[in-house]
Amino acid sequence: MKSSPWSWIPTLYVAEGLPYFAVNTLTVLMYVNLGVPLAEMAFFTGWLYLPWVIKPFWSPFVDIIRTKRWWVLAMQAALTISMAAVAFLLPTSLFFSATLVCFWLMAFFSATHDIAADGYYMLELSSHQQAAYVGVRSTFYRIASVIGQGGLVMLAGHLEKSMQDIPAAWSTVFMALSAFFLAVTLYHLRFLPKPAPDKPRNDISASGILSDFGHTFVTFFQKPHIVSALCFMLLYRLPEAMCIKLVQPFLVAPRDTGGLGLTTAEVGFVNGTVGVIALLAGGILGGLAIARDGLKAWLWPMALSLTLPCAFYCWLAISQPTEFWWICAAVGIEQFGYGFGFTAFMLYLIYFARGGSATSHYAFCTAFMALGMMLPGMAAGWIHDRLAALSFFGTDGPQGYLNFFWWVMICCLATFAVTFAVKIDPAFGRKKLSNPDT
Repeated sequence: MKSSPWSWIPTLYVAEGLPYFAVNTLTVLMYVNLGVPLAEMAFFTGWLYLPWVIKPFWSPFVDIIRTKRWWVLAMQAALTISMAAVAFLLPTSLFFSATLVCFWLMAFFSATHDIAADGYYMLELSSHQQAAYVGVRSTFYRIASVIGQGGLVMLAGHLEKSMQDIPAAWSTVFMALSAFFLAVTLYHLRFLPKPAPDKPRNDISASGILSDFGHTFVTFFQKPHIVSALCFMLLYRLPEAMCIKLVQPFLVAPRDTGGLGLTTAEVGFVNGTVGVIALLAGGILGGLAIARDGLKAWLWPMALSLTLPCAFYCWLAISQPTEFWWICAAVGIEQFGYGFGFTAFMLYLIYFARGGSATSHYAFCTAFMALGMMLPGMAAGWIHDRLAALSFFGTDGPQGYLNFFWWVMICCLATFAVTFAVKIDPAFGRKKLSNPDT
């Protein structure tokens, strides 16, 4: 009897999302709480994006080596081991360098799992089922976002308070994650179906893949308006890319150092609950707006929506409100604006990838998207430290975070410049998209 997609889609896409948020969200707050300086934290955790940047370079080989189901199970087992290794290494004196190695491996395993899971989804389900269950797939990925950015952070906060031992608290969180992935791996070993089409591509050789990859690579860079498109992919999200490594440290930093002095649990609620809900609401509204009027009509409003709410972080740094709901409101508005503005970015990637080799070209677009987040994030801590020494307008007290958020507002000019330069067909997005390969 064929298994219902409900028996494996929810667990597969929670398992796809959790490692991503563990690597790119939990590490930031964990290292800050463990006393790692901002510059080192931002630089080294920024490197953890690299596997998602270079993912298109090895994804074709997942097709010719073993099956998608094998890759899913193998990567989930590898994630189980790497998470357990983090848990064991956190209480040691070499925790920073040792766990960074584990997190880089975890990022590689997670990126490979993404490739295999999405490929498996398409092999196991008919085209009709793929459309019918796409909402289920995205919903459980978003649930993973809430768990990863909210639930696990709140758990770490409560453990920090009850155990009075920060390394032990975070070690417990990663041990729990490892136990979850062990259970998921064993569950999928038993219940993940074995699709008949899921077999190694013996008709394709490694040399053939390299030849095809080279052709796809060249044709991508021969697309019209490639320079303005690459600038858009790399710089449209520059303000958010700068913010992402410093917002959580700002929220937990003591007030006498310019932060807001929140607990780890409060940060989990602000970012993982209020922030995620606002982000999803902005994305849904953005999709509806573009469906009505097209991408070009909404590009500038969405660019402004993505950038201008960053000013709320300036306000938080200036006023340092003590009311928790004011902080939740400010972060919620900023995340709603980001979700609304990010919709234009994602649809532009689809727009630019159209034509021959659309799927491969879209993979290159997402690689540049990841690179655009990786490089600014790596520099964010260093920029904060340099700006912290400057004093503007005669303001007393620490100004590192305030000056940094003013710098983020300056970075908005890059978003405006690439929005002005990019070329888009006014009709795109106003009606149901045709096959992206046509």
